[in-house]
Parts: sequence; C-alpha cells; structure tokens
Amino acid sequence: MQQQKTWDAAIIGGGIMGCSTAYFLKTLAPGLEVCVIEPDPTYEFCSTLRASGGARRLFSCPENIAMSNWSIEFIKAFPQAMAVEGREAPVDWVEGGYLFIVPPEGMGILELSHAAQLAQGCEVELLSPAQLKERFPSMHVDDLAGGSHSPRDGWCDPNGLLQGFKRKAASLGVTFLQDRVTGLAAQGAALASAQLASGSEIRATHFVNAAGAWSGQVADMAGMRLPVSPLRRFEHYFTAGNLIERLPYVKDMARLAFRSEGQGFSGGLVDGEEQRGFDFEVDHDYFERAVWPAIAHRFPPFEAARCHRTWSGLYEVCELDGNPVIGNWAGRAENFWTIAGFSGHGMMHAPAAARGLAELMVHGAFRSIDLSRFGYARIERGEPYREAGIL
Repeated sequence: MQQQKTWDAAIIGGGIMGCSTAYFLKTLAPGLEVCVIEPDPTYEFCSTLRASGGARRLFSCPENIAMSNWSIEFIKAFPQAMAVEGREAPVDWVEGGYLFIVPPEGMGILELSHAAQLAQGCEVELLSPAQLKERFPSMHVDDLAGGSHSPRDGWCDPNGLLQGFKRKAASLGVTFLQDRVTGLAAQGAALASAQLASGSEIRATHFVNAAGAWSGQVADMAGMRLPVSPLRRFEHYFTAGNLIERLPYVKDMARLAFRSEGQGFSGGLVDGEEQRGFDFEVDHDYFERAVWPAIAHRFPPFEAARCHRTWSGLYEVCELDGNPVIGNWAGRAENFWTIAGFSGHGMMHAPAAARGLAELMVHGAFRSIDLSRFGYARIERGEPYREAGIL
C-alpha cells in the first residue's frame, strides 16, 4: 500500500495571504513541498477581489509603517519580479497619494503618527486647513484641524496582485488544490491532517490559516480561539456631477474613504457597527443614505454625485484590536500558523506579512521586520495592540 504524501506546508486559503505566503516559503526554501487549499478558484467572494486596492504608510504602529514601506516598494516592482516565462504581472500601480483629514480632536493622533512615520523615512507632510484648501480647492475645511498627506502612497489592482502571486507560486512548484477544509486533526501536541469536503485528507508538517474572513472558523477546527469576524462593507463607483479636481485617497475619522478612479471615484463609508456575518447582499440605498451626505459635506461638488455601481465585500476584523495575527500557536499546536485579521489592510500588507511569516516558519525568527507583537500570545492574554491612527 502506497504511503500518503506528507506536505511540508499546507496553506488553508488561496487568497492574497495564502498565495503570497506560498510564494515566500518557496523563495526562502525552494525544496519545500507546499500546497494551497482553496475551494473557489474563481474567487467570487474573496475579499481581495472586492478590495479598493489602497496601500499607504499612514499608520501609527511601527510594524504597520514598516510593512507598508516594504510592501509598497514590492508592489511597484511587482510586474517584473513576478514575471513568468517573460510574461509580466501587471498591477496598474497609481501613485495617487493618501490624505487623512481630522477634526480638532484628532490632530494629536495625527501628529504622533506623523512623527512615527518620519522616523521610518516616510515622505509625509502635515497640512493646515488653509494648506488643504489651497491644495484641494473643492474641500470644505471649516470643521477640520488639518490633514496628513503622503504623496508616494497609492493604489493598485487587487486581482492583478493576487493572480500574479498565484502564477509565480505555481511556477515555483506550489500545488493548488480545489477543495475546502472541513476539519483538522491533531496527533499529540501537533496538527497532523486536514479533512477536505471531497472526502480526502491532507497530511502536513505545518498548517497555515490564511482563510481571511473565514479564518475564525478554521481556527475553531483546531480548538483555537481566534477573534476574527467577517464584516460586510460596501464599495461604490460614483461620479461627481460637477467639476472637481483629481483627488488622492481621502480618509477621515468617520471611516469615509474614497479615491479617484478613471473619470469618477471609488470608495465608501465603513459601518463598524454592522452585524458580523457572511452577508454579501447589497444595500442599494446605502450610498444615498450614508456616503452621499458625507462626501457632499466634505466636497460640495459631490452634491450632484451619482452612484453607478455598488458591491459588497468582507473585512476580516480582529475584534481585539484591529491588527493582524501573525505567528503560530505557541505552547499548544506549534505547527499551526496564522496570518489573518488584517481588518481591511490585508492587500497592502500581504507582501511584508507573508515574507515575515515565511521567515518565522523557515528560520524560526523574523529576519526583516520584527512582527512579534502581532503574535497570538496577545490574543491569549487579552492584551490589545491597537492602531492609534485612522483605520
């Protein structure tokens, strides 16, 4: 009887986290046998494909700033670096900049974050209301204390990033399995196998939970409490209806976020109080009810805005603190690794986060960016490590 193959690493979830982790594992240790288990190769409900594609350095936690610094440069070089047999991997990077705007009560946070960003070499400038008005004439600034502008940030095509990682990983020998993990089985103090919906079983030395909004369910299969929940949010494509200057990616403390996109704009307003769950139904009144008043207040030319399309997606919210969980289940199932809970920052941080996890798995330690404060231990202790800046 032929013995069943044991993979070195079985990655659960084939979205941006799963594919990037597979790529970096094969880059650091080409001899590893790696498989990625993904139930839907069309990625119909994958959060990556429903994302806005933004990537910015405007964070307060030094780890997030460092991940952004590295990931943005990686994304800019992505088409050539991920080329397979001479075929580049386009991601349509747009260096459109980011702009955070705050009322008086938010200025202190903006200034502290700005200092942290400058300490890591970021090109970021604080703008007064008068400077905001001069730079963006259509903006209503009377109720603002200032803004933070990072001109080298921008956005890209999330699908291009995902597919580029997937093609490159496959070219390096990663195996992609179309199936769904339905259970995880332990042998002693380690996980030994994954049961699949097809009825088959996968045995592996290491298992990686990269299931995004579904990562809490995967953790449950291992008996691990992972406070990551799916949060529905809407993205809208709309036009101004009046003449308006081209805008960077604008965000405020109420979680309004939008950017220029072709002849119009793409964005929305996240309702953090939305009931958690796997709900993809579109509320076609949400733009008129919540987004339009916010954008029209901030930029009066949007008073005639028209929404052309609305779609839904899921944030994988880490309910403890909004920051990701990156690392293994130390002291319990040492071979069960998590890279999840990015709370809306997954695409922009995927390259650096996946590189970090791969370093941890292959070398036993972070070698580039120290992400140890994002480990699972803080979840077990109930000690949040929060972003002070705008989420």
